[in-house]
Amino acid sequence: MRTRIIVSLVLFLSLTCMPSVHAITKGENMIKKGSKVSIHYVLKVEEEVVDSSEGREPLSYVQGSSQIIPGLEKELEGLKPGDKKSVDVPAENAYGKHDPEAIQTVPKKVFKEPDVLKVGHIVTGSAQGHEFQAVVVAIDKDNVTLDLNHPLAGKKLHFDVEIVSVE
Repeated sequence: MRTRIIVSLVLFLSLTCMPSVHAITKGENMIKKGSKVSIHYVLKVEEEVVDSSEGREPLSYVQGSSQIIPGLEKELEGLKPGDKKSVDVPAENAYGKHDPEAIQTVPKKVFKEPDVLKVGHIVTGSAQGHEFQAVVVAIDKDNVTLDLNHPLAGKKLHFDVEIVSVE
């Protein structure tokens, strides 16, 4: 009888003092530096949807490797698969403030087909070995004015995010 009580007590203590499997794995599936993360998202600027993963594969990135904007990355830290979160990211933690010095005027003659350019067109090019995209903001007789800022620079971004997987 005494042996049975000791065995029962040892079994009881080992079961109650052992961490549960859930407790062991809980932290492993949380987003932390180095985690490979997949998310579905909707990005809105001023209540207008400007990008979404709807109907596409989830966006995958590695946490802490600057593959997504810093403000969003910071807000996703610690989340786990199935979590949903709405996040507002100010411009300075997204694509930065709009830089007036990034607006440049170039001669029309540098374009292969200057006559097809229209205000609002996005043009691509390279300068000093760097590729760039710019928005045409003005055209006159001799020149084209380009905005080299990211189109979302200076904007507060709103994300609705669902964590799909964390590895």
